[in-house]
Amino acid sequence: MLTLAGCAELPVQPAQSGVDSQWMDASVRPQDDLYRHVSGKWLETVTIPPDRARFGAFDQLRDLSESHLRTLIEGLVAQPDAEPGSGAWKMARLYRDFMDEPALEAAGMTPLAAELARVDDVKTHDDLVALMAHLAAQDVGVPMEPSVAPDARETTRYAVYVSQGGLGMPDREYYLNTSDQRLIQVREAYQRYLETLFTLAHEQNPQRSAQQALALETSLAEAQWTKVENRDSIKTYNKIALSDLDMQISSDWAWTVWQKAMGIDGRIEALILRQPSYFKTLSVLSRNAPLDQWKSYLKARLLDAYSPFLSAEFVNAQFKFHGATVRGIPENRPRWKRGVAIVESSMGEALGHLYVDAYFPESSKQRMQTLVRHLLEAYRQSIETLPWMGQSTREEALRKLAALNTKIGYPSRWLDYGTLTILPGDLLGNLKRARLFETQRQINKLGQPIDREEWGMTPQTVNAYYSARMNEIVFPAAILQPPFFNPEADDAVNYGAIGAVIGHEISHAFDDQGSQSDGQGNLRNWWTDADRQQFSQRAQALVEQYNAYSPLPGYFVNGSLTLGENIADNAGLAIAFKAYHLALENEPAPIIDGLSGDQRFYCGWVQAWRSRVRDAETVRLLKVDPHAPAAIRADGALVNQPGYQAAFDTHPGDRLYRAAEQQVIIW
Repeated sequence: MLTLAGCAELPVQPAQSGVDSQWMDASVRPQDDLYRHVSGKWLETVTIPPDRARFGAFDQLRDLSESHLRTLIEGLVAQPDAEPGSGAWKMARLYRDFMDEPALEAAGMTPLAAELARVDDVKTHDDLVALMAHLAAQDVGVPMEPSVAPDARETTRYAVYVSQGGLGMPDREYYLNTSDQRLIQVREAYQRYLETLFTLAHEQNPQRSAQQALALETSLAEAQWTKVENRDSIKTYNKIALSDLDMQISSDWAWTVWQKAMGIDGRIEALILRQPSYFKTLSVLSRNAPLDQWKSYLKARLLDAYSPFLSAEFVNAQFKFHGATVRGIPENRPRWKRGVAIVESSMGEALGHLYVDAYFPESSKQRMQTLVRHLLEAYRQSIETLPWMGQSTREEALRKLAALNTKIGYPSRWLDYGTLTILPGDLLGNLKRARLFETQRQINKLGQPIDREEWGMTPQTVNAYYSARMNEIVFPAAILQPPFFNPEADDAVNYGAIGAVIGHEISHAFDDQGSQSDGQGNLRNWWTDADRQQFSQRAQALVEQYNAYSPLPGYFVNGSLTLGENIADNAGLAIAFKAYHLALENEPAPIIDGLSGDQRFYCGWVQAWRSRVRDAETVRLLKVDPHAPAAIRADGALVNQPGYQAAFDTHPGDRLYRAAEQQVIIW
C-alpha cells in the first residue's frame, strides 16, 4: 500500500491555469478587447442552441444543473415504493403528469374552464377586485401585484408591498413606442397571439376580445412607472395607512374587498405602494373601463399564464409569441426541461435538498468561505483608504460591511411541503395549489419575527444576490462550479471569476440604491451631503460611460437603468483584485501558460462573461434588464481598473486604455 510518506518525493503538480486557452484569439490584442482575446474562437464557433435566446457560461452551468435535476427527478419517478403524499412522491407526480402528453391533449382546455367561468361570473366592481386578488394569489399577472417582505424602514417586521403589473409584453415601451419597428412588429404579433388564445378558448368574438385586452393593457402601460423610476428605493417606498387609502389614492378601488380576498385583512395596518400614481389610474380604470373589457383582459392573463401546461395548441401559441417573436428562439425547450422547471417552481427547496446531497461537496463551501473572508477584508481596507469619503460616512460604511451576512451553498433549514396537496392526473390544479401554497406561506409571515435563515433562491439556481433589507449576500451551490469556481485551478482565475461575483454582490450594499440602506437594512441616510455628492458624481460618470455602448445598431445601453449593476461590476472586480493579492500573502504568483497571476485574474473575469445572444433578446434585455450585455460588462469594467492597465501594459491608442484621472473608481 502506498503511504503519504512513500509519495513525499513525487514532484508537486502545478495548479491548472483555469484559463480556457483553446478559445483564445491571438489576432485580438488584450489591450483592445480582452473579452474577444480570451473567448474569440468560442464566439465564432459556438452556436446558440435552438431552444435558447442566449448561450454563455451561465447557460452552460444551467444546462448542467438541469441535467443533474433530471437525473434526480427521474430517479424519483422510477421508485415503485415511494410513499404516497411524501415529498419524493409529490415531485415525481408533478413531473410524470407534465410528461403525460396524451392525457393533456385529451383534457384540452377543460382544466382551465372553472377559472374562465369565474371571470364570466363577475357582475360588480367588488367582484372584479376580488377576482384580481384571487388571480394574484396564484401568480397570474394582474395589475396589482402584492408581496411580503421586511419593511424597508423597519426591517424587524414584515410588510405588504404592492407593485404595478399585469402586462403581457415585456415592458411598457412595447405598448407605447411608435417609432421602433421591432417593437411595433411585436405589438402586432401580440394581438394575433391573443386572438389565437381566445379562438382556442372558444370565445365568441376572438378579435374583439383581443382588441379589448390590448387596449386595456395599453392604458395600464401608460400609467406605469419606467424601469429607471422603479429602481429608486426612496420614491418607491410609500407607506399608507389602510384608513388613508381612499383619501390618498382613490376611493374607486375596493381596498377592503381586496384585502379580504388576499387573506391579509386584520393582519396589517398599512400597505407600501411602490407606484402611487399608477394605482390612482388603476382605481379609475377599474370603475370606468367596461366590465366586459376587464373580463377579456383577465381571460387573456389567465390563458397566457396557464397555456404552457395545457394541450399542444396552447403550448405552441404561447411559445410562438413569447419565445420566437419576443426573444427570437427557434424551438421550444425539450419537454423534460420544462418538466424539471415545473418541479423547481413548485417544490424548489425539496428538489434543492436532493441536489445538494448529490452534487455539492462541502469542500467547495469551505473554500468559498475563505474567498468571502478575503473579499470582505479587501472591502474593509478599501473603505478605510477611500480618498473622497469623510470620516463619519466611512464609519457608517464599515459598520454596514461588518453587519453583512453571508450565505453559501444551501439553507440551514429546508422548507416543509407537507401541507401542499398534489393529486394524480391534475397538473393544472397541482400547479395552482403550489402557487397558492407559496402565497399563503408568505402571508403567514405577517406578524412573525423576520426569518433570517430563509433563502430567496434555491441551491440549484445558477445565480447570486444581495438583499438590501436583510443586508446579506447569497451564493447558491450551482454557481460554485467552473468557469466561476474551479477547485482545481490556481487562485487567480477563481478570484477573477467567482471572486468578482462575490465582490459584485457585496458592492450592491454600496451601489446607488443599496447605499441608501444601513447595516440593519433600513432606508436611512447615513451620508454627509458632501460625500453623497462625491459618490453621485462618480456614479454619473458611469451612467455616461455605459450610455455610449451600442450592442446593436440603433440600440444603446441605458446607463441609468444599469447603474446599480455597473457599480457592482466595477467595484466588485476592483475588490476581487485586492482580495487576490491578499490571498497571495506577499508571495509572487506563478507564471502559468505564459500568463502572470494578474493577467490570469482578468482573463478569468472576461471568460466568465462569454455569451452569444439573439438580436430580439438583446432588444428585450435592453428594455427590461438592469444588467448591461455580457460583452459590455466584461470590457466595460476593465477600463476603470488600474490593475488591468498595468497587467497588460496599456498605452494611449489602445481601445481599453483609460488614463488614471479618467478612471471611475468608487469603492
